[in-house]
Amino acid sequence: MHIRVGYEISFESPQPAPMLLMLYLHPTRELTTLQPDQLRTTPPLPISEYYDMYGNRCGRIIAPAGRIAFQNTAVVDDSGLPDLQVLQAQQTQVQDLPNETLTYLLASRYCEVDSELKDIAWQLFGKTPPGWARVQAICDFVHQHIKFDYMQARANRTALGVYRERVGVCRDFMHLAITFCRNCNIPARYCTGYLGDIGVPPSANPMDFSAWFEAYLGGQWYAFDARSNTPRISRVLMARGRDAADVALTTTFGVNELMDFRVWADEV
Repeated sequence: MHIRVGYEISFESPQPAPMLLMLYLHPTRELTTLQPDQLRTTPPLPISEYYDMYGNRCGRIIAPAGRIAFQNTAVVDDSGLPDLQVLQAQQTQVQDLPNETLTYLLASRYCEVDSELKDIAWQLFGKTPPGWARVQAICDFVHQHIKFDYMQARANRTALGVYRERVGVCRDFMHLAITFCRNCNIPARYCTGYLGDIGVPPSANPMDFSAWFEAYLGGQWYAFDARSNTPRISRVLMARGRDAADVALTTTFGVNELMDFRVWADEV
């Protein structure tokens, strides 16, 4: 299937300010992109591109005073298949993990591996079979424990806060699941991108960027989603990192206000 993805986002700034942008498709999507994404700004501005330490495609600009808008659209080819399910995938012992996965076992901004969640993780999941079954048990718990509520989104809520408050948005579900995985010695990383209402009943909420996570099992990374907790089709990756702090779509070194926000991911 072909999926058209894109967005229109605008900000208002009282004075010029540098901005970092993570508003591109992930480089791993290049081979499946039929119409490449091209980030445009209004007013037109030069964009300096680079790749960060996690392999994400990023941009840099100096946003002028006043309003600035970002537009992008792309068409990607998708298999139309749901998230791969490999129930027999085994957990790799820490001493046998590839070096590049080790950072995804450690604490990060929103995932406090070195907190009381460590003991809680082993109490909750220590008796589950290691591997796929353990990650699925983590997703089941988070899905049942946390209430989704857009109105209670908060930028500084960490995994421990999610566990205690029992409420959050998709990023909060993933932060708690990632932290539990890491506490059980399973490398886990945060993902953000497009996930349209394709193959599922349409949501009443406005389209937004989505979050999911990947766990390293059996020598490769697999997608999991503690919020929907069901295999989905049409995930279109934009960025990966340790948690949401690593994949902020825009970072402004100054003051600005979000004015417009529209995202789409539709089957063509």
